[in-house]
Amino acid sequence: MAQHLYLLCFFFFLSLSLSFNSSISQAVPAIFVFGDSLVDVGNNNHLPLSVAKADFPHNGVDFPGRKPTGRFSNGKNAADFIALKLGLPTSPPPYLSVASASNKTEAFLQGVSFASGGAGILDGTDKLFRQSLTFNKQIEYFTIVQGEVVQQLGAQAAQNYLAKSLIVIVIGSNDILGYFSSGSTPPAKSNPQQFVDSLTVSLKDQLKKIYDLGARKFFIAGVAAIGCVPSQRNQNKTGGCKEETNYWSGKLNEGVKSLLQVMESELKGMKYSYFDTFGLILQFIQKPSNYGFVEVKSACCGLGNNNAKIACIPISKYCPNRRDHIFWDLYHPTEAVSSMFADTIIDGPKQYMFPINVRQLVTM
Repeated sequence: MAQHLYLLCFFFFLSLSLSFNSSISQAVPAIFVFGDSLVDVGNNNHLPLSVAKADFPHNGVDFPGRKPTGRFSNGKNAADFIALKLGLPTSPPPYLSVASASNKTEAFLQGVSFASGGAGILDGTDKLFRQSLTFNKQIEYFTIVQGEVVQQLGAQAAQNYLAKSLIVIVIGSNDILGYFSSGSTPPAKSNPQQFVDSLTVSLKDQLKKIYDLGARKFFIAGVAAIGCVPSQRNQNKTGGCKEETNYWSGKLNEGVKSLLQVMESELKGMKYSYFDTFGLILQFIQKPSNYGFVEVKSACCGLGNNNAKIACIPISKYCPNRRDHIFWDLYHPTEAVSSMFADTIIDGPKQYMFPINVRQLVTM
């Protein structure tokens, strides 16, 4: 009798969960992803001259099929988990993989990802790799998608469709990393505040362009405490986090939060959800055992000190238990961290989600 009651309860809550996810997915017809390698799902695979790629082992070792896909991760990244947790049937595919397909409009209607490893808010950020889809180029491609959607659905239906869709933006880390990396000579090097201000000015223009194309619901991830990534620790003689990098990452986040508040008050219908990536990753680093982590300094995959001297390449060794590690390679989080990020993004408290979480955003 008790077992029978348990099964009834299990199937009741399962059906309730499936029904809730279904209603959420209906509220979000599509997700459009903009950003850098943290959410790149393979766009850079289609850039022949780019070296900012992850289409080789050991990337993807925990991805379905154990294959590298272009994700800078041992498995899924945050964009994948956001789509999954919102009940969408698939993660948005790379724009460059569908842009020339005969059924591209059908693909566009499911949502696509423009994210590209190496991209920054500023066009000049990608000095090392020289070939990523800059944020401005990603917005150009979104313009093409918007035009296709209007042709397919008509102006009014397209407007409703885009207004309900979720815009995911994860950008800014490469700008900060480029500015504070050893040997770099970015513009305004003598004035970090001026540089950070230039990022927020550019970002405002870019968000306004996306809004003008019909987007209304924005999810923006703040820059993480990137002074603590293995590559930055390697530049610190003590092996600790580079506090200067973290300080200015925090300053950029403050500027972005203020910018979003102003834009929401100025732009009719705009709503947003901001994720305090910085605060949550520091929690993982400072209290790892609370979240099931063991290793907070070293990358799982790579070569050299902290596995951070050389990136994760086929000749690298990788850790046997990726779940123990915060960092997959010298810059990027493990799948475990990305999954926890997505849990917080969708349902997290105001401590990390401002002013609302993404579930609240998409059901408005």
